Amino acid sequence: MTNTAPILFVDDEAPLRHAAAQALMLADLQVIACPDAATALAQLERDFPGVLVTDIRMPGMDGLSLMAEALKIDAELPVILVTGHGDVDLAVQSMRDGAYDFLEKPYAPARLVQAAMRALEKRRLRAVAGPDLPADPVTTRLLGRSAVMTRLRASLRAVAATEADVLIEGATGTGKTIMAQTLHDISARATRPFVGVNCAALPTALIENELFGHEAGAFPGATRPRYGKFEHARGGTLFLDEVDSLPLSVQGKLLHAIEHRVVTRIGSNDPIALDLRILASSKGDLVEAVRRGQFRGDLLYRLNVVTLRLPPLAERREDIPMVFSALLATAATRAGRSPPDVPGAVLSALTMRDWPGNVRELRNAAERMALGLDPDFAQADIAADDSLAGQVAAHERRLIAAALAANGGSIKATYTALRLSRKALYEKMQRHGLSREQFRDDGAEARVSAPDVSKT
Repeated sequence: MTNTAPILFVDDEAPLRHAAAQALMLADLQVIACPDAATALAQLERDFPGVLVTDIRMPGMDGLSLMAEALKIDAELPVILVTGHGDVDLAVQSMRDGAYDFLEKPYAPARLVQAAMRALEKRRLRAVAGPDLPADPVTTRLLGRSAVMTRLRASLRAVAATEADVLIEGATGTGKTIMAQTLHDISARATRPFVGVNCAALPTALIENELFGHEAGAFPGATRPRYGKFEHARGGTLFLDEVDSLPLSVQGKLLHAIEHRVVTRIGSNDPIALDLRILASSKGDLVEAVRRGQFRGDLLYRLNVVTLRLPPLAERREDIPMVFSALLATAATRAGRSPPDVPGAVLSALTMRDWPGNVRELRNAAERMALGLDPDFAQADIAADDSLAGQVAAHERRLIAAALAANGGSIKATYTALRLSRKALYEKMQRHGLSREQFRDDGAEARVSAPDVSKT
């Protein structure tokens, strides 16, 4: 089942139009492919739920004129422009005129899919909130009532109001990319490009070219100049995902670009000044990487003006039912189904699991349940005693587990909160198979390296 919100893709060149449509459909997105602006405008109405992706250079009405007409119909419509190299300056100017993003030809299919999905997410949040009450991306994307998530959201808002560079730490699947996108979306640069670079996925031989670009003739096959990711993000935000995977040979040049906000294309001696914000993420401990000689200390100190840490689900177990329910609702909507009812025993089982893949793994479980495929943890718990005594025992277990999670495994804080004696709590924990080690809290929270980020 494809996403119900369509992507209106406009390009007069049939091979490019068909290739783009195929890439989007393979990503489970709905596509309406149009050969010209007139065909696209016939699809647009005030309540059109999707987004518009259009080439700039087309016979008749070009992409910029199409964007202008589309925004007259719906000023909130996200528009992504597709440009040739010579049109990049024009596309950057169009960002000021209302474009959501732009792609430079030739683009990777994954880049098109990512840009379209971000635009659809923006469109969805706006539709949910209504025109008079914009959705708050911080609370809708970074879910959880735990103390650590409350502090993290507060830190994120404070940092977003500044121009400080930010290092985002977190284990695999915790949502580092979502946090980076959210920080951009609530910052003063929200209307400018958000350019994400997966540093771990870049071939070693092409890293410098991808980041800094090249001039024509810089190397065999370089028949024309090419913008790098730094230039593509000008005026907006550059997100260096898994920056710890970059080789040392590139880290020095990256440091220079970040410190001076200039890049020099391969094959050129002319520095290009840039206005942009740098976000970076790491799934490993960069301090330890510096100690091992695998990461430059000066680059770490330049990146971590502010450090935000996303906790794993194991450190905020009390958030798991809420996060799972939201993921399940989204998955069910995408599948064209109503969200299934989740038995309390299943929510309890969710809370007890470790989830090494974090939110990403939890999302997969929600997808399976939305499709009617019971997750592997559900059957035994659903088959539990459904008598009154059994349900009371299950409810008691959930309450104790939630209290332990909320108090980081502290026995004293838990029995005080539940108004039990220490002995009674221990007996109940033993009866329900609970252990304080399952809920220990290392005191992890968002860390702000700057003394006062609100004044950065």
